[in-house]
Amino acid sequence: MKTAVQPHTGYWPYNDQTQMDRQIPRYPRSFTRVPAHPLTERPLTLTELTGPAGIENRLGVEALDLSHAAPEEPRALGQLILVSGRVMDEDGSPIAGAVIEIWQANSCGKYIHELDRFDAPLDPNFTGQGRLITDFEGRYQFLSVKPGAYPVIESGWWWRPPHIHFSIFGPSWMNRYVTQIFFPGEPLNQIDVLLNGVKDEEARQTLIFEAPPPEMGDVQRIPFHRDFVLRGKRATPELP
Repeated sequence: MKTAVQPHTGYWPYNDQTQMDRQIPRYPRSFTRVPAHPLTERPLTLTELTGPAGIENRLGVEALDLSHAAPEEPRALGQLILVSGRVMDEDGSPIAGAVIEIWQANSCGKYIHELDRFDAPLDPNFTGQGRLITDFEGRYQFLSVKPGAYPVIESGWWWRPPHIHFSIFGPSWMNRYVTQIFFPGEPLNQIDVLLNGVKDEEARQTLIFEAPPPEMGDVQRIPFHRDFVLRGKRATPELP
């Protein structure tokens, strides 16, 4: 049975099975992130829907290379990777000028954050976060090192597989999309409660990087690719 197009959006809504479960057993934080009561709708003003303008300038977007803390500094430890893809709507039309924020652990699975209690070394040549902007065809690209796995210490059993966090801003602060993308062939993918919180297999695969054949060149790197669909029935699942 077809689902009717929502009149206030004008595009096919996603199937809830293609998104992450709102409450995940053995992951207590998922229960605190779900509203306990129905949401209260309120009108949005023109300022909220269209501003702030020039977000790419405010956020200091530039070409992104996470594999160096600074251009002239040594490269971070780990496998050098080149991540690329496109950001698009449900019809495949590019979303140009979208600001993308990226953050990840280093090659040992350690985040640069005071709350990270994993007993793994920091890398002085790795900052772990940055921003870039999509071009007129919705394309993005950045260099980094492959992140390592790390334990969820509070759980006592669960290790998170290597993954990269993505946050994508639209034309205003009210348009923000957040997810995590995982690496193919990782054994820990099979037990990650967030990745497997997406029940639909086809949708879950959109959270895993594609791995095109690497090419030898002046810079030895392994490519990974992932496109993002930000709305509609084929929307890429959101993960916190």
